[in-house]
Amino acid sequence: MRANLIDGKAIAESLREEVKKSVDERVAKGLPAPGLATVIIGDNPASKVYVRMKHKACQEVGILSIGHELPADTPQEEAEALVKKLNDDPKVNGILVQLPLPAGLDEERVLNTISLQKDVDGFHPVNIGRLAQKGREPLFIPCTPAGVMYLLEQGGAELQGANAVVLGRSNIVGMPVSLLLVSANATVTICHSRTKDIPGLIRQADVLVAAVGIPEYVRGDWIKPGATVIDVGVNRIEDETRKSGYRLVGDVNFDEAAEVAGAITPVPGGVGPMTIAMLLRNTLRAARLADGNDVA
Repeated sequence: MRANLIDGKAIAESLREEVKKSVDERVAKGLPAPGLATVIIGDNPASKVYVRMKHKACQEVGILSIGHELPADTPQEEAEALVKKLNDDPKVNGILVQLPLPAGLDEERVLNTISLQKDVDGFHPVNIGRLAQKGREPLFIPCTPAGVMYLLEQGGAELQGANAVVLGRSNIVGMPVSLLLVSANATVTICHSRTKDIPGLIRQADVLVAAVGIPEYVRGDWIKPGATVIDVGVNRIEDETRKSGYRLVGDVNFDEAAEVAGAITPVPGGVGPMTIAMLLRNTLRAARLADGNDVA
């Protein structure tokens, strides 16, 4: 039996509608719309595309979006000064510094400058530290990992007592997802470039989160029958049949895995749409925290 498709695009759209409804209700009560400030430093084309998408999503749900662009040669002190200014701006509930930063800038120092209450990306060391500690709750969870967990929930995955394998150990996805899975009472194995017998480990996984950045790395015969597979990877491969000359694939060979898995996310249309939806939800939460209301 072919796997159930976990439709991230539809799930994200439903989340966006919930956020829009809540924003509309805030405004109707006379409360200000949540505000998200973005900071781009340098001319990274991909970063500019991502930020435009985020601004568009904000506008669609009624969130105020405020963009700041600085040149690549911006001094460290100037970058931090902008973040501090946004920390003090009552119209700004969330601050997002688009990564990566240009060479020469200390990424950790810039992220440390963001107010904990405005860290809607969830990368402040205190938020990550709380995520890593039993019984501690971060104010914000990083958006892509939060989206992965939401998809697992929507896909019906039973996490308590499950064997979970996370393929990849990045600070942005792999490590935070692993911590979230541990918090959900799964037994977690993190695989990376030095791990021995990755196929054998994956074959034992009730849940697989693939975030390694290698096109179609995971083969169908690695998947445990009935497992839930969340594919975070987005990779371009050449395809002369497409007008663009390429197509997008994940880190999992979808056609093979779909014949074995119980549930699986597609690429595109899986995890990707969830990242922005979770950013919108975090920004709404930040506005509620600013009101003195900690209801998510």
